[in-house]
Amino acid sequence: MSAADSSFLDRFFKIRENGSSVRTEVLAGLTTFLAMSYIIVVNPTILHEAGMDFGAVFVATCIASAIGCMMMGLIANYPIALAPGMGLNAYFTYAVVKGMGIPWQVALGAVFVSGVIFVALSFWKVREAIVNAIPMSLKLSITAGIGLFLALIALKNAGIVVANPATYVGLGDLHAPQALMAFLGFFMIVVLNHYRVRGAIIISILVVTILASVLGFNEFRGVYGAVPSLAPTFMQLDFHDLFTAGMVGVIFVFFFVDLFDSTGTLVGVAHRAGLLVDGKLPRLKKALFADSTAIVAGAGLGTSSTTAYIESAAGVSAGGKTGLTAVVVGVLMLLSLWFSPLASSVPAYATAPALLYVGVLMIRGLAEIDWDDITEAAPAFMTAIFMPFAYSIADGIAMGFISYAVIKLFCGKAKEVPYMIWIIALLWAAKFAWIGA
Repeated sequence: MSAADSSFLDRFFKIRENGSSVRTEVLAGLTTFLAMSYIIVVNPTILHEAGMDFGAVFVATCIASAIGCMMMGLIANYPIALAPGMGLNAYFTYAVVKGMGIPWQVALGAVFVSGVIFVALSFWKVREAIVNAIPMSLKLSITAGIGLFLALIALKNAGIVVANPATYVGLGDLHAPQALMAFLGFFMIVVLNHYRVRGAIIISILVVTILASVLGFNEFRGVYGAVPSLAPTFMQLDFHDLFTAGMVGVIFVFFFVDLFDSTGTLVGVAHRAGLLVDGKLPRLKKALFADSTAIVAGAGLGTSSTTAYIESAAGVSAGGKTGLTAVVVGVLMLLSLWFSPLASSVPAYATAPALLYVGVLMIRGLAEIDWDDITEAAPAFMTAIFMPFAYSIADGIAMGFISYAVIKLFCGKAKEVPYMIWIIALLWAAKFAWIGA
């Protein structure tokens, strides 16, 4: 890189002003990419189960991620990468499309509308007000519940947990190759992360895929090739019957889950990078605008909600402090477009360990809940446990809000419940009463 280029980048991203260097920012971008690159394989795999074309979703994932990263880097100047969110893609496929029987085109329309709402709210402090109104116990339990939901999906995809008419769920055939491969992949991720090996998740996915192909359990289609067509998913949005009571609930969940996911990640990663000023995030509106615009763009391309990635913390730990880190991730996402044969070679049991490990990371928030206060602990438990047992992120959120309001009311602590909680709880209760789950 020439001195002139370096100087331009330094001025544009204020690199030296933030105590970093171009070389450090580029390496930080590479680190973040390695930590989150599993999504370019996992996301198409999950959405393919909703009936969407794998190759098109692969392209949509890469481009939507690149758009989000570029906007976050160029507009907000933060080292935070974006991509289709884990949990949101699972909700899209397993709860909305498979669970409710909604066509994936209509589900994409719901993602689009939730993104438009985000864009509108990004210009005001409504989004911040909603986040601040939600009790910490519910925020933590929502994240943990999604982790349990992902874990159940992972175990199911690997054949480790199966349906059982007597007990609802049961242990699968642990002698089956896919179950053994999934265990191998999970243990590999944990061990590699223990030794702080970068890209542990993607390494595990590749090793399991290659090993399964060598042993004859999987068809290997190659490493690189032509970029697949985006046509099967591009602008396939369907707004028919989108504003029925049931679909309004779906839009709300897309909006609500991403609200906590993205805002929490933005603040958490910025705190780790030392970018908070008096506990607040400067340029928050720009960061939220980048996030919400990426959701709208991703829906148009053909993928579920795009959000900020906690794996950005890996790049921050490597020294990333400016938007150049995010831009580097965006460039690498675009370069990944030529590796679709490798992505399509990955079997579900190779990505299952990634889902299971993400579940490990998400459930640890339960430790921060005040378990000595039963009026906080019980609603948190209801939130987390209903998501996997009801197989619905939406129902888990609903039960959390309703139980929080009811328990606080009858325990004489109604004044502790923010008005926003009352509104949301009443809306969910009305939905269950008149429409059902």
